[in-house]
Amino acid sequence: QVQLVESGGGLVEVGHSLNLSCVASGITVGPGSNAVGWYHQAPGAEREEVAFITTGGTIRYSGAAEGRFTISRNIGKRTIYLQMNNLKPEDSGTYYCRINRFGQTYWGKGTEVTVSA
Repeated sequence: QVQLVESGGGLVEVGHSLNLSCVASGITVGPGSNAVGWYHQAPGAEREEVAFITTGGTIRYSGAAEGRFTISRNIGKRTIYLQMNNLKPEDSGTYYCRINRFGQTYWGKGTEVTVSA
């Protein structure tokens, strides 16, 4: 059974940093057949892609994340990371990790981030 568990969220002040982690069980985090990513859902808003690593290893970021966030993974630890720097109030919300494998999509339950002004 596939399970993704996010952690590392919390309450921080504007300009501070957080490093989110997503530990996978029952599935690898790549490379090759698995694409992995982080998504952000603000209160009352739809879930949006923040950072993604394709099956080919290409990394893409949303405009809001570009230059401030970094996605990475440790294949041996089956963990995906999202380093978030210079946090802003609009970064607040729930962050989810996702793995795509052969047409199947797996999500974690999310970790909460609150950035206070």
